[in-house]
Amino acid sequence: MKKTILILLVCCPLFVLNAQSHSHAGAQPLTYPNIEGYVTLKTDLHQHTVFSDGNVWPTIRVAEALRENLDAISLTEHLEYQPHIKDIPHPNRNRSFELVMDEAKNHDLLIVHGSEITRSAPVGHSNALFISDANKLLAEKDATPFQEAKKQNAFVFWNHPYWSAQNPDGNPNLSDFQKERIKNGELHGIEVINSVDYSEESLALALEHNLTIMGTSDIHGLIDWDYTEKGNHRPITLVFAKEKSLESLKEALFAGRTVAIYNSLLVGKTEFLQPLIASSVQVSEAGYLKDKSILKVVLQNVSSSDLLFENQMPYTFYNQSPVFTIPAEGTLTLEIKTLEILETLDLKLKALGAFTAPKQQPTIQWKIDIE
Repeated sequence: MKKTILILLVCCPLFVLNAQSHSHAGAQPLTYPNIEGYVTLKTDLHQHTVFSDGNVWPTIRVAEALRENLDAISLTEHLEYQPHIKDIPHPNRNRSFELVMDEAKNHDLLIVHGSEITRSAPVGHSNALFISDANKLLAEKDATPFQEAKKQNAFVFWNHPYWSAQNPDGNPNLSDFQKERIKNGELHGIEVINSVDYSEESLALALEHNLTIMGTSDIHGLIDWDYTEKGNHRPITLVFAKEKSLESLKEALFAGRTVAIYNSLLVGKTEFLQPLIASSVQVSEAGYLKDKSILKVVLQNVSSSDLLFENQMPYTFYNQSPVFTIPAEGTLTLEIKTLEILETLDLKLKALGAFTAPKQQPTIQWKIDIE
């Protein structure tokens, strides 16, 4: 056996070179703060395995999620699109869920039973979450799986609505079919971030039709190779739940308490995005420099996203551009020219990487007591 391995290494140097071309840098655990009244759950609710058109076994998704400190995942296999069916025949469309549930049973990871309903344009793809039986969603008529999902009390969201294969112009065109689903209570959310793509038009639809804002990886390969080794973390949906449980997660999704995140991009409704950013930045020090009216403020970012800000105060900075970044899980020191000695300061910053509506960025304010 040892001789065989040596021959392979000598005869196949290109294989060795390829293997070394990946850095295999470990994914960092993701962290985001709770907001008042809610627990922040880190979720990725759109993923695939070999049980539809993915390239990994379901247990891999559990390992990836645990390493990244996610709170909940869902394997949303295509019901109708089954390119590996000859190699992995499975008449039971719940099989992927069963395997991942068994793998996660000894871990503090919530597994949401889900499936992807795949239809031709303009209907497109939708994920049904919290289902009880994926087999019952298989049907010939377009509306039938949505009706069955409603019977199962599922939360349904529209996947990559701006995908060019569904909409050649790259815009999420809301069809009469989808309008009917919304009207009937059969469509509740929409992806504004899918993989590396962000759609302002999808955010506009979410706000117009009161759809829950979602962000997902839609991963088919490995998280490492698609995201981590490129210096990114996977897109996720932060869900603000009353507690960490499937029941609370479901309630929060139906209530629309979410923020979609991809790296330094944060997208959500004002009432959730503003407190999230406010909680992500903590003041660890605030005091005047000796014999000067320059206030030193040390800001700590406790989240896994770089946070980009622009100064909105009447005061300018001594040492800093008015546009600056507080690195993820890092600190930044501001020296603020107040020109007089203050007892308190209203730190007012516009969050340039955050969006509450198309091209609308929130301004966040912290009241600082000065030492």
